Amino acid sequence: MTASAYRDHLGRPIVAVTGMGIITSLGQGLNDNWAALTSGTSGIHEINRFPTEGLSTRIAGTVDFIGIPAPNAVERSYAFARETTIEALANAGLSGDFNGPLFLAAPPIEPEWSARFELADRSPASEHPGDAYERFLTALRQRPDPAFHEAALFGAISERLADRFGTRGLPVTLSTACASGVTAIQLGIEAIRQGRTERALTVATDGSLSAEALIRFSLLSALSTQNDPPTKASKPFSKDRDGFVIAEGAATLVLESLESAVIRGAKVLGIMKGAGDKADSFHRTRSSPDGGPAIATIRAALADAGIDESGIGYINAHGTSTPENDKMEYGAMSAVFGERIVGIPVSSNKSMIGHTLTAAGAVEAVFSLQTMLTGTLPPTINYANPDPSIVLDVVPNKKREAQVSAVLSNSFGFGGQNASLVMALEPA
Repeated sequence: MTASAYRDHLGRPIVAVTGMGIITSLGQGLNDNWAALTSGTSGIHEINRFPTEGLSTRIAGTVDFIGIPAPNAVERSYAFARETTIEALANAGLSGDFNGPLFLAAPPIEPEWSARFELADRSPASEHPGDAYERFLTALRQRPDPAFHEAALFGAISERLADRFGTRGLPVTLSTACASGVTAIQLGIEAIRQGRTERALTVATDGSLSAEALIRFSLLSALSTQNDPPTKASKPFSKDRDGFVIAEGAATLVLESLESAVIRGAKVLGIMKGAGDKADSFHRTRSSPDGGPAIATIRAALADAGIDESGIGYINAHGTSTPENDKMEYGAMSAVFGERIVGIPVSSNKSMIGHTLTAAGAVEAVFSLQTMLTGTLPPTINYANPDPSIVLDVVPNKKREAQVSAVLSNSFGFGGQNASLVMALEPA
């Protein structure tokens, strides 16, 4: 191949995907997840990690089959990330030190309430309730608690991953709400395009589900309260959708310059053609109703990929199942694709796995690549009551065989953090 064959339309190194690993509520590993997803299986179930009596939402997509040494968000998120990275590196045919940068999307870290209560019980008494922080510090000085300390460190997960897999340089930990997984991938893409590395490890993980998280999202009226049966709660783009189902999971992608992948004889699973991101200042949690920032995000990803709207054959939607977000995303896609949007298959993995929050963008990138590799479009399940104001081909309820060569995947997050990816099977 000539040198130009390894460059994109802007003369940048083409970025290939050579390894993937995934964990969701459907199971561990790409094979099990893909089989369940394409069969229309739901991973949503009743929560048994903590009591839910009195809560309006009692269901989630928790991952409870990975052993952890301590029951906190850091240990869960690290364990998920570790396992998906092991799978991705094996998938890429890489062993030994990775010798490339690590970009990690991780959830905001807060100690579990049980750990806080335990710390409060051994803190010195005080007549001033406002000095709780100083009392906690005093208690930790008197009797150090390494597990609690690590559970409060935002960068703990990436440091452990870097040590385990031999990544190069300081690991980057980021959190851009529901767009985090795509942001991590975007940083990896840019590092390769800028010639700073031949490969990058991009990981997104979220094991942060707790009673506090559930209560906070419930107070925002963001969660579905359709608890019975749990498998029917997430219904993106349906008229009777009432909120998202919170979930856990992780995904790892090994990104590599196409030239490097070809030279070492790696199997190329797909191409990261373009990424776009835009901010939305409309509201702290709600997206702009006119979809302006989301429209700009999709258009930026297409422009970065060097293709126009006609090049997309399938869309992996953000598709949260919240009344406002689904409507906004439909409006944004309609603005970009025009009348053609009714003929483009658009499905939401969240109907089966729930919303994996920080991990969502990477999880859905893996599923998007798998869609192209297998020629199978995963369904949007629970689609029994179409919303007449959202006219889409959502691949309703059953998978569909169709070969597509380019996919758009959207991630529109709280706080106005929007990101989209364009992926293809092969370079142009």
